[in-house]
Amino acid sequence: MALIQCNFFSKALMRTVPIQVVLPTDKMVFPGQPQPEEKPFKTLYLLHGIFGNYTDWVCGTRIQAWAQDRNLAVVMPSGENKFYVDNPVSNEMYGTFIGKELVDFTRRSFPLSRNREDTYIGGLSMGGFGSIVNGLQNPETFGAVCALSSALILDKAASMTEYTDFLMDNKGYYESVFGDLGQLRGGNKDYDTLAEKLAASGEPKPSFYLACGTEDDLITPNRAFRDHLKALGFDVTWEEGPGRHDWTFWDTYILRALDWLPLDSAVQGVSSGHVTD
Repeated sequence: MALIQCNFFSKALMRTVPIQVVLPTDKMVFPGQPQPEEKPFKTLYLLHGIFGNYTDWVCGTRIQAWAQDRNLAVVMPSGENKFYVDNPVSNEMYGTFIGKELVDFTRRSFPLSRNREDTYIGGLSMGGFGSIVNGLQNPETFGAVCALSSALILDKAASMTEYTDFLMDNKGYYESVFGDLGQLRGGNKDYDTLAEKLAASGEPKPSFYLACGTEDDLITPNRAFRDHLKALGFDVTWEEGPGRHDWTFWDTYILRALDWLPLDSAVQGVSSGHVTD
């Protein structure tokens, strides 16, 4: 399994940015097992949570091995703490970067499928928010969205009144990300509004895999969003189970998300994890 760290210049962010890519081009299987078909890879763009970076998913889960088993490419960018949305005032265009520029760059640089039905976006917490919003804004690109423990916090952000020293309780932080908090609901960063607009447009809608732990404070807004999507006619798979907002839950449920995606049957490749006599 090739694990590639790549730096490239982003026009959307106006700086050089790092990404990490899991690419199973070197997969070797045991004798007698079916050889991987040589074709462009199905691809999952996988977004980290707040306080994280492009290394989080490989460090916190077994995504690298599971992607190799399923002949899946995984692209992991850094989103800083910016929720993967555009902010023209600060010239931090993370939505444009994730939904358009990153897809275009990686498709030109690696053997990735250009088909919508082979292209997916997912994430955890802040990355779950980012995968939902960018999946809804770019339905021509992403055929499926896998969002775990999504930080659906627009109502919390809109209610902020204090400028504090702690980022997640600081009105100034949310203003720096989302702009005018009084305009959050109904705008182009509102996941409910984006779903309504897409449903009314008649365009193809991505399918959704949503999961959240029953001990996670975010389960109530996640259940509400699930119900909203279903009412709008989206194809939604929902799973919840014992778990908190932590890597134990995400390691478990990213595998369930991969099993949900229309990927190749899992066939393990030869690796240092195999010991024979």
